Amino acid sequence: MFSIMSGEKGTGMEDEHIRRHHMHEVKANQCSSSLVKHIKAPVHLVWSLVRRFDQPQRYKPFVSRCVVQGDLEIGSVREVNVKSGLPATTSTERLEFLDDEEHIFSMRIVGGDHRLKNYMSTVTVHPEVIDGRPGTLVIESFVVDVPEGNTKDETCFFVEALIKCNLKSLADVSERLAVQDRVEPLNRD
Repeated sequence: MFSIMSGEKGTGMEDEHIRRHHMHEVKANQCSSSLVKHIKAPVHLVWSLVRRFDQPQRYKPFVSRCVVQGDLEIGSVREVNVKSGLPATTSTERLEFLDDEEHIFSMRIVGGDHRLKNYMSTVTVHPEVIDGRPGTLVIESFVVDVPEGNTKDETCFFVEALIKCNLKSLADVSERLAVQDRVEPLNRD
């Protein structure tokens, strides 16, 4: 299940996480949104995929290749090759923030042959219980310039569609890993 939180009311916890980590300064020529995904896998599995700035292709279906220069740290830059079918072939992205304690990941697009100018994304993962088992609430938000010739709605719709595909793939990969780990139900005593 996906929730898009641009003006909608979420659960109290979703709203709190969005207020804390996903509020972007949106200029007149930009759009922004937050998407929510509940994944039936524990936080450590989901985070192990999200935090890998150097390996987005592990769950992002539109990435064919990724190369990071130097050590993986704040400010690191990755060159991403995009699979055909999208209006792009490359994207240059910088790691803005990575917090393994709070499970916060943020990146910014700094170049490439696409129309996503001044794009910044933040992903947070939070533990929750789904069907009595450890689960994960994932929230991804973004802000991006609206390209000339497009509306804010068109731009948000396009970016949200990409993020939904990425989050669905993240859920599929994480849940497959969780089944392999045979995660036991939480003790309700």
